Amino acid sequence: MRPQNPAISKGIDWSLVWIYLLLVSIGLTAIFAATYKEGDAVVQSFIGFKTDYSKQFYFFIISFVLGFVILLTDSKFFSATANLLYAMGIFMLLLVFPFHSPIKGTESIIKLGAFNFQPAELCKIFVALALSKYLSRPETDFTKTRSQLIAAGIALFPAVLTIMQSETGLALVYFAFFIVMYREGLPSAILVIGFSAAALIVATLLLEKITLAIVLTSLMLLVVWFTRRWWKRKSGLLYSIIFVWLLCVGIQFFVVPMAFKKVLKLYQVERIYSTVGKDVPAEYVEAHSNELTKKTDKKKDIDYNVRQSKIAIGSGGVLGKGLMSATQTRYDFVPEQRTDFIFCTVGEGFGFAGSFVLLGLYLLLLFRIVTIAERQRSTFSRSYAYGVASVFFFHMAINIAMTIGLAPVIGIPLPFISYGGTSLLTFTIMLFILIRLDADRQMVLR
Repeated sequence: MRPQNPAISKGIDWSLVWIYLLLVSIGLTAIFAATYKEGDAVVQSFIGFKTDYSKQFYFFIISFVLGFVILLTDSKFFSATANLLYAMGIFMLLLVFPFHSPIKGTESIIKLGAFNFQPAELCKIFVALALSKYLSRPETDFTKTRSQLIAAGIALFPAVLTIMQSETGLALVYFAFFIVMYREGLPSAILVIGFSAAALIVATLLLEKITLAIVLTSLMLLVVWFTRRWWKRKSGLLYSIIFVWLLCVGIQFFVVPMAFKKVLKLYQVERIYSTVGKDVPAEYVEAHSNELTKKTDKKKDIDYNVRQSKIAIGSGGVLGKGLMSATQTRYDFVPEQRTDFIFCTVGEGFGFAGSFVLLGLYLLLLFRIVTIAERQRSTFSRSYAYGVASVFFFHMAINIAMTIGLAPVIGIPLPFISYGGTSLLTFTIMLFILIRLDADRQMVLR
């Protein structure tokens, strides 16, 4: 039932609100199924703030109240304070370095009493706003390289700080903002170069160095042969082809090894190689020998999480076992089943049908956000909407691919489903700011 106050309900896209409530409800149900202990009083455990599902329920109440407050806020507030909020987000990220609490290998969390606060999660909102603010400025000419570099800097500076806090997975989310830049005029060639670099990195994992070098050289010679008519008339083309070949070989022989030896931790390298079904090369293991000497327990099976997750999802069948009758997730066979691997809880409990419904809700959410983005009159509102869609899509695609073994385990939550107060708060704020901006879509914000 819609509110009767026209000042609040006017222009609100209620379909987004209902999808949000459905997803949060599924998340609470999945967290309850994964963590509920037989014999506990359900009502008391829900309101006692001692169980994970109880905490998530209170986080939802706080998030929804804050979302309601956002709906009462003037849309101009978000464009007017975008740069200030971005600066505040960077400041919070810097505060992490002296005040963080190391938790499960990450140094990106600040403990506030009984709560864990992760600024890198919240900073995604501020990046979306600041990038939209910059792209909507009348003086921003996004066809110029300078403007493109500034926009990339706005998105990637928090990512660099996040990587320095040993949170590489979350840092990768900031690359999703390049989709926003592409919508606003970033040349397609830059995205092609980005995807080509990613393909080259994957190729370095699958092929031996000499074999890949021969393949790259053969491709270069083929390109030179088929473009000989053009580069004979324009020698710059030949030099460009040779430069690209040298760059690819340089990435293969120097950049990738340096990243795997100096930037990534050993467990991250193991997860990446595990995804492509190969053992970690001895040179990388030796480079991380200091990490091995610190280990006092038996070497953990790096495939265990993903293997158990796939068993759980597969055992759900078509209709599922029922959330309270699941075995893999009810008896803690899947680590982090309430957070990063929450999708396997849904898969085992609701089966293929339930997973299909969840994916359908996510696709409906993304489709609705993109539809809303394209009806905006303001560049600020349109860019922000695409920012929300990009972040949501990245989280959904990587998290689900991670749980079924199609992507490395990088530890990012499933929006509105995974347990986590900062995560739920962040996604709620992002969505409700979009709803507020869309309600005032006749305004042109800068």
